[in-house]
Amino acid sequence: MESLESLDLSRNHLSGEIPQSMSNLTFLNHLDLSYNNFSGKIPSSTQLQSFDEVSYIGNAQLCGAPLKKICPEDEESPHTHAIEESKEGQEIPWFYIGMGVGFIVGFWGVCGALIFKKAWRYAYFQFVSDVNDWMYVVIAIRWNWLHNNLRGNAED
Repeated sequence: MESLESLDLSRNHLSGEIPQSMSNLTFLNHLDLSYNNFSGKIPSSTQLQSFDEVSYIGNAQLCGAPLKKICPEDEESPHTHAIEESKEGQEIPWFYIGMGVGFIVGFWGVCGALIFKKAWRYAYFQFVSDVNDWMYVVIAIRWNWLHNNLRGNAED
């Protein structure tokens, strides 16, 4: 039974909870339990949660993934939600502290190398100068091309 690949129990007027043993059907490729009277939570397994909501349609009392209906036992109480929010509030400062430390280490790692390594400093500023010259040439050529094309169109 565990190697079952297809199971269609739709429109059979079945009722009650879906048996937990159905989560053992690991080879199941097709499942249709629609339009019955199933109730309760869909058993937890990666197999049963992988089917579309259509496989469970028509079972008004059924809840849990993959359905959008949340089971009453899975709903969080307001007290639990408040505790989770307070924990989040404590984690946020550590994120910003870590980000600040990372920025400082990265910034001084690069700048410190440029300050103390003369060859690196010369190479870096030579690179910046070359990029500046290249950008100037590209902009001058494009500006000249644009100027000539606009003037040529105006004369026509």
